[in-house]
Amino acid sequence: MQERAARTRQAVLEAAAEEFAERGYEGASLQRVACRAETSIGALTFHFRNKTALAEEVRLTGRARFCRSLAELAPAADPLRELRVLIGTLARLAREDRFVRAVRRLEAGPPDGVPPLAETWMPVLRALLDRAHGARWLRPGVAPEEAEAMLAHLAEGAMAAPGTPRGAAWGAVWDSVWDVVLHGLAADRGEGDDRDVRDDRESSRAEG
Repeated sequence: MQERAARTRQAVLEAAAEEFAERGYEGASLQRVACRAETSIGALTFHFRNKTALAEEVRLTGRARFCRSLAELAPAADPLRELRVLIGTLARLAREDRFVRAVRRLEAGPPDGVPPLAETWMPVLRALLDRAHGARWLRPGVAPEEAEAMLAHLAEGAMAAPGTPRGAAWGAVWDSVWDVVLHGLAADRGEGDDRDVRDDRESSRAEG
């Protein structure tokens, strides 16, 4: 009985994530969530008393999944490579994880004051830029705060891009974008370093 209840609760959560991701808080319907989960309204409200409680659980689940993915990112000697992988991971999560998509959509709705996902990844981005600046990986004249603003816009755009291609097509697009970013961001480090960047691109493509 407990196992069946747990399965129903999980099915409702996954269905709610899809509903909130597509329609936001105001547009979401508990009846549609129940239909998606192939259960009854009674079973849904047994686990979640109302739409607000359901949205809050979706937020908590999505945020936990998001933070776990960031914590699993492998460190690298090159902070610019880590930045590439970070932004690629953000884009992938927003593209592929229904709970992360739901969290981002719910950020625009009630209740007010819900901390945005940017509060979890912006400190990571900032720390990597500080590292790059300290190690003189940034091009002379590029201030970390200016690079932060540019990369934050790039990350938000990558996460918000509708219909982003997947697989090899996405990898090719992302490689081209990152090459442009590196051209304006990275200090000249010689042919050997350029080759290392290309090698890093190949090894991290699957992650982005």
